[in-house]
Amino acid sequence: MIMATVKENTEPLPPVEEWIEGTGIETTEDIKVPKLIADQVIGQDEAVGVMKKAARQHRHVMMIGPPGTGKSMLAQSMVDYLSSGELEDLLCFPNEEDENRPKIRTVPAGKGTDIINAHRREAQKRTQQRSQGMLIILVLVVSAAVLISFIRENFLIMFFGIIAAAMLLIAMRASPMGLGNDPEKQVPKLLLKHKPGDKPPFVDATGSQSGALLGDVRHDPFQSGGYETPAHHRVEVGAIHQAHRGVLFIDEINMLRLSSQQSLLTAMQEKKFSITGQSERSSGAMVKSEPVPTNFVLVAAGNLDSITGQRDEGGYVRGGMHPALRSRIRGYGYELYVNDTMPDSHDNRLKLIRFIAQEVKKDETKIPHFTRSGIVEIIREAQRRANKRGELTLRLRELGGLVRVSGDLAEERKHKFTTGADVIGAKNIARSLEQQVADRYIKKRKEYSTFQTQGSAVGVVNGLAAIGGDQAGISEYSGIVLPIAAEVTPAHSRDEGKLVATGRLGDIAKEAVQNVSALVKKYTGEDISRYDVHIQFIGTQEGVEGDSASISVATAVISAMEGIPIDQNTAMTGSLSVRGQVLPVGAITAKIEAASESGMKRVIIPKSNLKDIVLDAKYENRIEIIPVDNLGEVLENALVGSHNKKKLLDKLSSLLEVRSIPLSADVPSPR
Repeated sequence: MIMATVKENTEPLPPVEEWIEGTGIETTEDIKVPKLIADQVIGQDEAVGVMKKAARQHRHVMMIGPPGTGKSMLAQSMVDYLSSGELEDLLCFPNEEDENRPKIRTVPAGKGTDIINAHRREAQKRTQQRSQGMLIILVLVVSAAVLISFIRENFLIMFFGIIAAAMLLIAMRASPMGLGNDPEKQVPKLLLKHKPGDKPPFVDATGSQSGALLGDVRHDPFQSGGYETPAHHRVEVGAIHQAHRGVLFIDEINMLRLSSQQSLLTAMQEKKFSITGQSERSSGAMVKSEPVPTNFVLVAAGNLDSITGQRDEGGYVRGGMHPALRSRIRGYGYELYVNDTMPDSHDNRLKLIRFIAQEVKKDETKIPHFTRSGIVEIIREAQRRANKRGELTLRLRELGGLVRVSGDLAEERKHKFTTGADVIGAKNIARSLEQQVADRYIKKRKEYSTFQTQGSAVGVVNGLAAIGGDQAGISEYSGIVLPIAAEVTPAHSRDEGKLVATGRLGDIAKEAVQNVSALVKKYTGEDISRYDVHIQFIGTQEGVEGDSASISVATAVISAMEGIPIDQNTAMTGSLSVRGQVLPVGAITAKIEAASESGMKRVIIPKSNLKDIVLDAKYENRIEIIPVDNLGEVLENALVGSHNKKKLLDKLSSLLEVRSIPLSADVPSPR
C-alpha cells in the first residue's frame, strides 16, 4: 500500500511550482500572442499541418473529437492560407422572360456596390422623369376643367374634371408603364459583397436550418395590384453561398437532416446551387434562381457518433452522417481525429501559459493577467483534468472558462493580477453541474446514513462511481460513493439459483454482475447455482452503467456467502476480468476525492491506475491509496475478522493461480 503523498521517481518534470521558477516568467503579460490563428492552436500540431495543406489545395476536412479541443479554431485558421484574390460579389437580376427565374451574376470584389448604385441612379432618374410628365398631364387636365367651368359658368365641369384627373392617376399607376411599376423594383439585389483585399469568408453554419444553410426565398403576402415584391428582391443566400471562396464550418454534422446533407453534397460536387423557397406553402416555393456559386472548403466536425450514429434499443442505428457525404470528404480531402490530451512536457507547459495569455487578451471585459501562482494553479488543473499522470488536457474551452472566472474574481477583489488564490476560489465557484450534484449527493447520503464510514458489516461495501465526464460533454468527472449490499440465500429452485441485481443497471453493468458469478464460484469453491444472490445498488435512482463496480460486487457477494465482514472505512473501485485480474477504470482521481470527502480513510484501486492519479493539494495525507492486481488482494485488504479471513485466503491460495494479462497502453480505460 502507498500513501497519496508518494510521488513516482519517473516523473519527467519537476512539480509545476518548481518548474516555473526556471522559466523567468513573472506574469502572462510578458507572453507574446501570435497573430495567426494556426499559431494559437495548442496541442494539435499534426492537425494544423493538415489544415494548412487542405487550405492550399482546397480540400475538404472531417474533424472528429471531444468538444472544446480546438476544432473551430483549426477551421478558422484555414482562411489565412486561402487565396483572397478570388473573392467575388454576387448580384441577383430580374428575368424579363420569367420573373420566377431570377438571374445570377458574379463580379470582382467591390464592383457589386458600384453596379447597384448605377442602376439605382438610373431608376431614380426614370422615376423623376415619369413623375414630372404625370404632373404636367394632371395639371393640364385640372386647369382645362377649371377654365371651361368659368367660361360656361358651370362648376360641374370643374368637379368632373377633377374626378377625371383622379381616375387618370389611378389608371396610370396600374398600367405597365405607370407610376405603380416603380423602377426601383428593377434594380438588381446585391446578395454578397466584399471589399478588395478582404480575407476569404469563414462561415459557421452549425445548427443552421435548411433555409439558413441552403438559401431561401422570402414569402410575399402582396402578390398583385402593383404592390408585390419582385422575385429577385426576395432571394436570400444561405451559408453555402456566403462561404464561396472561403470555409464552411459545420459542427455536429449529423444534426443536419439527411435532405440537407444531400443538398450540401450537391453543392460540393457541382460548386453551385440554385436558391429556392424552402417552405412549400410559401410564395417563395415558385421561385428558383439560376445556379449560385458555392466553391467552398467544407470543414465538418463532431464526435464519433456523428459518423456512426447510435444504436437504439431495437438494434437499429439512428442518426449519423450521410455515407455519400462522408465518402466525398474522404475522396477529396482529409479525416482527422483531434487530440484531447498532450504530454506534460516543458514545451507544452509553456504553450499552456501562452493559452492563458491568449484568453486574457481575447476577453472583452479585460480581466487581469496571471501571476506565477495563478499560472501554476491553471497548469495543475490541466494535469488533473487530463485524468492521466504525465498528460495535460486539451479541453481548452473548459479551461478557458476557469481562466475567465478566475479573472472575474481577481477583478472583483481589486487585484492588479490574477493570483493562485483567485484560481482556487474560482474552482469552487465554477464547479460543473455534475460536481454540484455530487456534492449534494454526498451530503444527503451522510445525513441519511445510506453508507457507513466506521466499523464493519457483512455483505456491504462502499463502491465508487463517477458522473459527468465525456458523456455530458465535459472533461471533468465527479465522484460519488456507491453503496452495494449483497444477500445470499438458499435457492428457491432445485434446478438453478437466481442472480438478482437491482438499481436500474445498464447493459454493461448487468454483464459485469453476471461475470462476478463465475469468479465467486472460483474463489469460494462452491456452486453458486445452489444459492439465490441478491445484489442491491443503493440509492441509484438515475441508474448505473459501466463495470467499475465489479470488485465491489464480488467483494460484497463473497462476504455475504462466507459471513466475513467488510471494513466500512474502505472504499473501492475497479473492473474485473473473468480470471480475477483487477483492470483499470476511468475517473480515478475524482473517485478517490469523493471517498475522501465522504470520510473514508482508505481506498482500493487498480494498480494500473496509479499513474492516472492527480490529486488536489487538500487531499494529500487525507486518504490511503491501496493498489491491487487481483481480487485476492482486494479481499485481503477489504475483509476483517482474523480467523475466517485467514481461512478464506488460505482456500484461495490453493484454488487460484492469478496470471496477469498484459494490457496495451493504447487501450482506453473503461469507466
